[in-house]
Amino acid sequence: MQTIRLKREKRPYEVNEELKLLRTNLLFCGADKHVFLMTSAFAGEGKSTVTLDLCLSLAELGKNVILIDADMRKSMLKHRIVGPQPENGLSHYLSGQCQLDDVVCQTDVEQLYAVLAGAVPPNPTELLSSEQMKRLISFCREHFDYVVIDCPPIGLVVDPAVIAPLCDGTMLLIEANQVKYRLAQESTAKMKATGCPILGVILNKVSEKKFGRYYTKYYGKRYYKAYYAHSENKS
Repeated sequence: MQTIRLKREKRPYEVNEELKLLRTNLLFCGADKHVFLMTSAFAGEGKSTVTLDLCLSLAELGKNVILIDADMRKSMLKHRIVGPQPENGLSHYLSGQCQLDDVVCQTDVEQLYAVLAGAVPPNPTELLSSEQMKRLISFCREHFDYVVIDCPPIGLVVDPAVIAPLCDGTMLLIEANQVKYRLAQESTAKMKATGCPILGVILNKVSEKKFGRYYTKYYGKRYYKAYYAHSENKS
């Protein structure tokens, strides 16, 4: 199994606290929730960064976690790899060019594994709806405590809706003051139509001027990314 090194950024105290809150809310969604899909309304909202940070946070608890980069159109996670990229990725496996063992990588973070997106294919939606994708998620569900899938924005492509039925829950990330209410509602409706429950909505890139007075008093003024999750699972 190939080992990859991750580029990790030091987060401000308040960001780490919000990330822990997100992690806690996720863990309390239910013992039957192990495979999570992360999507956003549009590109550039910080989805991939939050996804990786969440996986790192779950691994810190001693959980075996695997991150699947399913954004084969425009992967952002590949930019968080230090050193050479893996030879094979998700697109290679789904197209039958390699075996599953060839794409699962161990990271330099204990108990965190990853499957990177691989080369950009001409038919990502078709690959994601293949039997190979079902086998991958089934394998990961059996061998890891948590599976987190980073998907393209649902507001731009249908890929997340294709994968969602294979998952236990969806998290929708929205950038504060950037995505209009109507567009956020449309993205939510698309994911609800898949039958996969929406576990929460994450509000990202929140200005401390509006929401961080407590932290401003004790830790100084700054603009920061904050993660908020509100569970819609009432059971």
